[in-house]
Amino acid sequence: MTEDRESTWGASRFARPGQGWANIGRGLTEAAESVTDHHHGAPLPAGDPVSVLAAVNGSLGAPGIPESGIGESAALSRLARLVAEFGLDLTHPLTTAHLQPAPLSVAVAADALASATNASLDTYDSGPATLALETWTVQSLARMAGFGEQAGGVFSPGGSISNMLALMIARDHTAARRGVDVRQDGVGALRRPVVFCSRVAHFSVHRACAALGLGESAVIPVEVDAHHRMIPEALERAIRQAGEVTPLAIVATAGTTDFGTVDPLPEIADIAERHEIWLHVDAAYGFGTLFSDRLSGLLRGVDRADSVTLDLHKVGWQPAAASLMLLSDADRFVSLNRSVAYLNPDDDVEAGYSGLLGQTLQTTRRPDVLKVAATLLAYGRRELGGMLERCNDLAVYAEQRVATELQLELIAPVTLTTIVFRYRCADLDAVNGELRRRLITDGKALIGRTQVRVPGQDEPQTCLKLTLLNPETSESDIDELFDELLRLAIEVESESTSVAGDQARSEEMVRVSE
Repeated sequence: MTEDRESTWGASRFARPGQGWANIGRGLTEAAESVTDHHHGAPLPAGDPVSVLAAVNGSLGAPGIPESGIGESAALSRLARLVAEFGLDLTHPLTTAHLQPAPLSVAVAADALASATNASLDTYDSGPATLALETWTVQSLARMAGFGEQAGGVFSPGGSISNMLALMIARDHTAARRGVDVRQDGVGALRRPVVFCSRVAHFSVHRACAALGLGESAVIPVEVDAHHRMIPEALERAIRQAGEVTPLAIVATAGTTDFGTVDPLPEIADIAERHEIWLHVDAAYGFGTLFSDRLSGLLRGVDRADSVTLDLHKVGWQPAAASLMLLSDADRFVSLNRSVAYLNPDDDVEAGYSGLLGQTLQTTRRPDVLKVAATLLAYGRRELGGMLERCNDLAVYAEQRVATELQLELIAPVTLTTIVFRYRCADLDAVNGELRRRLITDGKALIGRTQVRVPGQDEPQTCLKLTLLNPETSESDIDELFDELLRLAIEVESESTSVAGDQARSEEMVRVSE
């Protein structure tokens, strides 16, 4: 047996309160020095993906766990250097592709604290303080949504899982009202269970239905209007035309991924109430508007939902993951209840030694609440709302810039912090797709892309997208982005025209030879 190597950080290797926790700060300081010295200064490193990934692999060497370690400081410094040279910089003002914001420093520090404690939320003796923190945070966010004292909720690994958990509870609750125990007998006892959502709802609704044994065919898509919002009359029609089915839920979207648009929640709530169907609101993107007095009206009617998904690692500036699923009535967690002898025996629960095992599909569950609680306490609703309003203003500014450029076409106006547009040219799909890739490869900017059904076109077409979640980005940064985009677009379009011409000449030569 080999002798253990002495830690370069002192006597203990572990994140023990005191010196062990001090070592965390020491490690971050050393890593920060490597980042400062080697950062590429762009949204993404310049170069094509094959070259960038090869450079990272080359720095690590051939796969294989080393027989002897290099020490804590050296290991962290090496990884920090790789992240600095070849990683993503979400704080860069021209990083505008996804619903993936730069995290707040206080949240990152609290996240390190969560890792240091390594607490779990399943039982009292796995971390009592974090149990109380999660309960306080959930209740605080539920109040912000307009839910009453009976509300509850739980953190989850992401919005997709929150949506699935909400639909699972909706399935079990609806089945129980019909005398069916789905947990015991499965979904086969239900007559064709279905879920209604808009045509542009997040794909996680379909994945959830597949995972829950309903099948993706259980999703009944509802038409949207010109602003990509569910049409209430179309929902009513879809329900009436569905035939002999068991409606499990209506999923309304508050902040579509591509457009940031919000379905008409009050009208949809009326329909759900009239037909006695569970209403779930996927507000993974849009829930953050409730921080803002100016924008909170977009979510009018969310208080009438049975369940709500929210992602604070979108509008909330948290390190991922910080998703929650809120229930208007915490008693509806009942179908998830489990009594496990080694975790929550009945006599322990009666004595107060309970946990949150019965509110999730997870057992060990990380205390992600720490970073959220730190942020809420540090900044409060008003300052977080101001950050969102700043991002919304930036999106409006970008929309106005598009309107001034003849070469650009606005596809979807601003609702939250997203703008969808495209460069006008003959070969729309090829040029717009290549334009985004060229910006990334050159290390200039990171923008998003999607496909949109543009009026007058049969097939969806490639469009460009800015998702603005950095309140420190300036109007001049937006102008710089569009200036570079337009400069590159001329170059890309010229190349595309040249390639198309060469291809046409080649085809003509083949035709003549035949």
